[in-house]
Amino acid sequence: MFKVMHWVIVTRSQILVDLLNTRWPQQFLVKIHNVIPDNVIDYFTENRVSLVIIDLSSVDIPKAYQIQRRLDKERSGARVVFLHYPQQVDAKFLVQSNITAGLFYSGASLDTIGLGMAKIVQGLTCIPDDFNQQDVHNVSTDEESDALTIREREVLQVLRSGSTNIDIANQLFVSESTIKTHLYRAFRKIGVSSRGQAIAWAQMNTHEVIQ
Repeated sequence: MFKVMHWVIVTRSQILVDLLNTRWPQQFLVKIHNVIPDNVIDYFTENRVSLVIIDLSSVDIPKAYQIQRRLDKERSGARVVFLHYPQQVDAKFLVQSNITAGLFYSGASLDTIGLGMAKIVQGLTCIPDDFNQQDVHNVSTDEESDALTIREREVLQVLRSGSTNIDIANQLFVSESTIKTHLYRAFRKIGVSSRGQAIAWAQMNTHEVIQ
């Protein structure tokens, strides 16, 4: 009988949680629990988890550092993964060899994250090869590749129901201008030129989220 692993994702984005839940539990026997940043310390006190995924688009860097320090201090054995790691900000101090299991840049695709998490499940560490050489003033990302980033998938996931840019921004806790940028890039990557075509693509290639 396989052991079910309990992971926590610290985020305000239910869409992100939904994307991860549809990808990993069946494949890796993982149970993902969503905890908002304000409640995370109390959750760790009452529950035992093996991995904590921190969404840096929802959690500011000082708070993320505090969460990781708390886990390390309690010697719970839990490891930490950072999603949406900002390449434009020098936050290398977040990565601690004794507890950080991995990090994924803000431009990482869902496939890239899935492959990396498969390594982490096996007890390995997944840190980008260029991390230590990263220059915050000269950043190369996956955002201009053909693969949708996980944030672009989140946006399309919400768009499938016909949501406006403001609605999407409110659900993902970002600005409307940020949503416009993600949609522009996503439209190019999936080969559509109108919002209607993008909605049709999303309805065919994403699944409905039950709120």
